[in-house]
Amino acid sequence: MKVKTNFDLNYFIEIVPALIKYINITLSLSVISMFLGLGLALMLQVIRMYKIKGLNSLAKIYISFFRGTPLLVQLFLLYYGLPQVIPTFKTMDAYSAAILGLSLNSSAYMAEVFRAAVSSIDKGQMEAALSVGMTHWQGMKRIVMPQALRVAVPSLGNVFIDLIKGSSLAFTLGLVEILAQAKISAAASYKFFESYLAVAVIYWIIIVVFNYLQSILENKMNTVY
Repeated sequence: MKVKTNFDLNYFIEIVPALIKYINITLSLSVISMFLGLGLALMLQVIRMYKIKGLNSLAKIYISFFRGTPLLVQLFLLYYGLPQVIPTFKTMDAYSAAILGLSLNSSAYMAEVFRAAVSSIDKGQMEAALSVGMTHWQGMKRIVMPQALRVAVPSLGNVFIDLIKGSSLAFTLGLVEILAQAKISAAASYKFFESYLAVAVIYWIIIVVFNYLQSILENKMNTVY
């Protein structure tokens, strides 16, 4: 007895190439936000590490806010709310708002990653660097940071994976990326399962590829250090 299924394999195969065309939007959002977030995270780490007066408290509030509120709410605040408070942001498009939101959100998590990584390095190594005539900055640059970076790589990889998945929320701002295109196609064809399954498979493949590249990087860093 044959079991009838409503799954349309042909439609699934057809829609995958149509969605792949939007991978560049997803990846550009993720990569640009990752680099901007890294820069912000390093600034936050320096502020907190040296306990810069005034800025240290602001950095803690910043990290607490962006780690303690949903990314979707942050995107809405930036794209829909911020222009009402600061008129200059009325010219900001959805793509820029998505990058800004993802960057700010990821920087808060990466700042905590850096803090934990630096804290994991034995303080005796810095003391040894200072004892041989290095400055504190030289000790951080040559001794502490290379080791801390090796510790931080797996967690930074997880942040990037979250960025890739989080970029799908950009469709709520009207930006057409993989999920948005799948939603449009599903609404037109009523093939919801096939459309969203195709999105899931594409994201899954992207993450698998990135995990493989990350494992290569980790092995190389373990060899060097």
